[in-house]
Amino acid sequence: MPDLLISDARLLDPATGLDARGALLVRDGVIADIGPGLTAPEGAELIDAAGACLAPGLVDLRANLGEPGQEHRETIASAAQAAAAGGITTLCVLPDTDPALDDPALLSFMIRRGEATGSVTLLPYGAATAGCAGKELAEFGLLREAGAIAFTDGAKAIGNARTMRIALSYARAFGAFIVQHPEDPSLAAGGAATEGELATRLGLPGIPPAAEAMMIARDITLARLTGGHVHFAHVSTAAALDLIRAAKQDGLRVTCDTAPPYFDQNETAIGDYRTYAKLSPPLRTEADRIAIVAGLADGTIDAIASDHQPRDADDKRLPFAQAEAGGAGLATLLAVTLARVHAGDLSMLAALGLLTCKPAALLGLPAGRLAKGAPADLLLFHPARGWKVEAGKLPGKAQNSPFDGRALEGRVLGTWKGGRRVFSA
Repeated sequence: MPDLLISDARLLDPATGLDARGALLVRDGVIADIGPGLTAPEGAELIDAAGACLAPGLVDLRANLGEPGQEHRETIASAAQAAAAGGITTLCVLPDTDPALDDPALLSFMIRRGEATGSVTLLPYGAATAGCAGKELAEFGLLREAGAIAFTDGAKAIGNARTMRIALSYARAFGAFIVQHPEDPSLAAGGAATEGELATRLGLPGIPPAAEAMMIARDITLARLTGGHVHFAHVSTAAALDLIRAAKQDGLRVTCDTAPPYFDQNETAIGDYRTYAKLSPPLRTEADRIAIVAGLADGTIDAIASDHQPRDADDKRLPFAQAEAGGAGLATLLAVTLARVHAGDLSMLAALGLLTCKPAALLGLPAGRLAKGAPADLLLFHPARGWKVEAGKLPGKAQNSPFDGRALEGRVLGTWKGGRRVFSA
């Protein structure tokens, strides 16, 4: 592979605070040099960025891929295509597939399938419980040895407190953490939208926002009891953030992420029973959305994940209460996050940090940085170039975007994995 020089770029590295015009040299799949005044070695490939932004490839903390078991929704290959188009070079995948990723051989299979795409590093979570059924713990040691980055039951909460206590203790022993879907199952059962005036007016069964805060309060108590690390996925309410903020101030091992719908949309997006906007957790009030934005800005929220949940047309072409929850999020992850930069809520480096070095640090990965010797996983984008989200025209199989019809600013121009270009606009 010849050397590659990307010149005249706005170099953005949230890990070091770098935001300057310059060039980046790639050799043998890693970053060989970075800064102003670089010249191309003989025979190198030259790319003039013309002032576009060059950043580390995105590290997506959470996505469901459908494969194995639901390949009609999404395959690893189709998800890799969508990820590359979205600037994502590291993809962490949930274990609540069919069968669940509770077997070391299955984890190894997933990692190999990711490598075979050549465009994304695929990192599987191990199932926290056998079959993600919430009862017996899975074999943490064997799964960790096979490459599990952490443990979770994916979109299912670990509802039993004793099971969660043991899981936190075991995960700690193996240098890992537990990712919790923070929703009390008994309160959320049968619900379709956030409980309140809108759900009542639409005649939809409600899920009280307190279901999230109650589960988080319980698991913070268990983290204090065990010394384990609990990570709360797709946090969506102000009350939940208040609890997490206080736990962090107490020095507990508590982290969290959110997803773009929860800082870009509110419950009114379900409109006239719009099933593409049916998510889990459900979209919240405007006050909660504003609180999530504040949590991103003040550092309470550790990362932004795509929360990619592929669904096919038959899953969504149902009455709202019966339709499956979930939204596609790989191709829109960067642009929806940049909307908060354009609105003045986050700086460019802060927004990118939540998508690169911060999730990488959480997982102990060498990704998410523009530094000499780091993997040349790169993202070139134009922050102001506009486009419109159109279901049916998104990369990959999954088209169930909650942002369908949304005008966005921020276009991915190119993605590189190990110095090899895997997407070109």
